[in-house]
Amino acid sequence: MKSKKCGNEELVSDMIAPRKGNTKHLFGSVKVGERGQIVIPKEAREIFHIKQGDILLVLGDVERGIALVKADALQEFARKILDSTRTPDE
Repeated sequence: MKSKKCGNEELVSDMIAPRKGNTKHLFGSVKVGERGQIVIPKEAREIFHIKQGDILLVLGDVERGIALVKADALQEFARKILDSTRTPDE
C-alpha cells in the first residue's frame, strides 16, 4: 500500500481512498436550526452520493472539528481492514 504524508501525519492509503483530480471543496455555509439541524448542500450530496435515508456518522475532534461519514463507507473500510488481517488458513 502506498501512503502519503502531510507534514508529520500519514494520510489514508491511495489503495483505500485514491485521491485524483479535484478532491477539496468549499460548499458554502449552512445555518444551524433551533433543533441543531443543518441542510447538506446539494452539490455536496451529489459528489458524495448522499441520499434520503442514508445513515451518516458524526465524528468529532476538539482541535480539528466535525466530520460526517457515510456509515456504509466506514463499514466497507472496516471490512477491507479485517480482510487484510486474515491469514490464508482462516
